Amino acid sequence: MSKKYDVYGIGNALVDLEFKVSDQFLYDHKVQKGLMTLVDEDTQFRLIGAIEHDDLNRKSGGSAANSVIAISQFGGKSFYSCKVANDEYGDFYLKDMNDAGVDTNLDNADREEGITGKCLVMITSDADRTMNTFLGATSNLSVNEIDEASIKDSQYLYLEGYLTTSESGVEAMKKAKKIAEDNNIKTAITLSDPSIVQFFKEKFVEVIGASVDLLFCNEDEAMAFTGKDNLGAAREALKSEAKRFCITLGSNGAMIWDGDTFIDIEPYAVKAVDTNGAGDMFAGAFLYGITNGMTSATAGKLASLASSKVVSQYGPRLKWHEVQAILHELK
Repeated sequence: MSKKYDVYGIGNALVDLEFKVSDQFLYDHKVQKGLMTLVDEDTQFRLIGAIEHDDLNRKSGGSAANSVIAISQFGGKSFYSCKVANDEYGDFYLKDMNDAGVDTNLDNADREEGITGKCLVMITSDADRTMNTFLGATSNLSVNEIDEASIKDSQYLYLEGYLTTSESGVEAMKKAKKIAEDNNIKTAITLSDPSIVQFFKEKFVEVIGASVDLLFCNEDEAMAFTGKDNLGAAREALKSEAKRFCITLGSNGAMIWDGDTFIDIEPYAVKAVDTNGAGDMFAGAFLYGITNGMTSATAGKLASLASSKVVSQYGPRLKWHEVQAILHELK
């Protein structure tokens, strides 16, 4: 029986505020380059105030949110569970998700008073992205945000690794995964960020349990999670954690374990200007592919092409016509 949704995602709801900065700016303000760091709201406001900027690129974001939006843009159907406050940014977030064609638990829910989370994304000239995140309302995401009926009506459940920073987030991930497993719904997870894996590895192990059906990570995350010092050893160790997995390798493409063999995914050569959202797009495109009849190899090719388009422009997402052009180019 066909499902209403290709993918049900659960993750942080953050409004992305993206700026271009220099390496010197990061050094002067003691910001760790290339990582996601949780900060308080005052720190985030201070940094924004210190950035010389003429324009502001504002988008509904969060890692898994970017992925489920990509699925919708490709022509799939996705659902997103998240938490925002009853404020201006929460209104913006809900409208942006609706405009992207994504159903959410927010559609018919009363939002609590508070502050919607925001992610300050700082892009340097080498295309690296550094994120300082104030979680706000999303830090309280819990089992209350889970829509059990929608999980049951999905092909895949997709869990965002950033949720491991919150006890209530971990409980929500575990409950969603149990609902999925009890109803023969496949589960996918992303490791999200090397620093998150380093500090919250035990929580990842707790959520993953015996195994997941599909895992997404980059090379650094793979080694951090497995405790191995080289990619070859890390990919072998990952076989005991996931039935299938994708390891993105930046300008070197990606490698996929399809359960039987490793598949090398060739990169698409582009000039990278902003790597923010590349991994999110890879996961979204791959999930779209495998839930819409593509083999792992073809889905990997689609994901590689889509991520190359993302890094060649500013911002974590593409426009609708750009995504449709990617599908046409792949044929």
